[in-house]
Amino acid sequence: MSLHISKKNNPKSIFDRAIYLNFAKYILSCQDSEGGIRWEPNSKLDPWDHIESAMGLDVLGFEAESKNAYNWLRAYQESDGSWLSLFHSSEKNNLKETNFSSYIAVGMWHHFKNFKDKNFLDEFWPVLDAAIEFTLSAQSEHGDFFWAKDNKNWLDDSLKTGCSSIYMSLLCYKKIACEIDKRDRVSDTQINNLRDCLKNKPFRFDRNWESKERYSMDWYYPILSGAFSKSDSIELIRDKWNEFVVEGLGCKCVKEEPWVTAAESAELVLALTKIGLKNEAEKILQDTFNLIDDDGLLWTGYVFKDKKYWPIEKPSWTMGAAILAGNAINKFSPSSDFFEF
Repeated sequence: MSLHISKKNNPKSIFDRAIYLNFAKYILSCQDSEGGIRWEPNSKLDPWDHIESAMGLDVLGFEAESKNAYNWLRAYQESDGSWLSLFHSSEKNNLKETNFSSYIAVGMWHHFKNFKDKNFLDEFWPVLDAAIEFTLSAQSEHGDFFWAKDNKNWLDDSLKTGCSSIYMSLLCYKKIACEIDKRDRVSDTQINNLRDCLKNKPFRFDRNWESKERYSMDWYYPILSGAFSKSDSIELIRDKWNEFVVEGLGCKCVKEEPWVTAAESAELVLALTKIGLKNEAEKILQDTFNLIDDDGLLWTGYVFKDKKYWPIEKPSWTMGAAILAGNAINKFSPSSDFFEF
C-alpha cells in the first residue's frame, strides 16, 4: 500500500517545543496497559524501539510513563537475560538480538540523566545486569558480537550498527555500575576489543550476507556510539555525505534508493551534534520536518522519486528519535548532551 501525496513545504520549526510534546503524547497513545510501547497503537513491539520511545518520553518529563516501560522489560525478560525480538505480531519469532538486550543500559542511563533517580537504577539493576551478561556471552575472539541467538544457537554473523549500539550500551552500563556502586562485569578489554573491531576489522561484519554498508546506519552509527574520535568522525561523515544526504529532504535509509527516512535523519542529527556540526544538524532536522503530516506526526519516510510517503505508518520510535534530536539542538532537558563526547 502506498499513499500518493505531493510533498509540500512544511513551515514547522525545529525550535518549537510544542511539536516535540505532540510527538511525546503520540508515544503515550502507543503505550499499552503493561507499559509496552508499540510501534503504533495496538501494533507490534520490539524491545530496542520500545526503549528509544521511552527515551523520548524522558525528554518531555514523562517520568512515570517512561519508568513503566522498564516495568514491561522486567516482566518480559527471558530467563537468560534476553528479550525476544518481536512481540504482538503474527510473525513467528524465536530470535534474541544482542543489541536489543544491551540497549536497556542506554535507556536507563538516559532516564537517570533526566531525573537523577538512583532508586530507579537500583530497582532495575538486576534486569540490566542479566541483559548485559546475555550480550557479553556473544562476543567473539575478534571483539565483535554475534547478532542474535535463534533458540539455543548463535547465528554466525555480526552487524556493524548492532555492534555500535552494543558499544554505547556497555559504556552506559559501566557508568550505571559506578553510579550505584555495583560490581561491573564488563572489562576494559572487552570494550577495547569491540572498539578495535569497529575501527579496524571490517571483515567481521556481514560475513554471510550482502554487505550493509549501503545502509546509512552503518555510516553514522559507529560515530554516534563514540567508537571513533571526533576528528576521525568528521572525516567519516564528510566522506559519505553525498551518498546519503539529499539536499532539502534529509538522510536516505539505503544509498541507492530514492527514499529519505525520518528516524535515520534524526539519528544522523544526533551524530552531527556529537561532533560539533551543529549547523548541518539543524539543517537536516529542519528538512526532516517536511515529513510531518497535518496531525503533527512524522511519517516513516518519503519516496522523492514518486513523491509519496511510504510506508503508511507513523511509528512511535520515529517520534522518539526526533525528540532526542530536537533535545540535542534545543537543550530541552538535562540529557541534551547525552550523546556528546
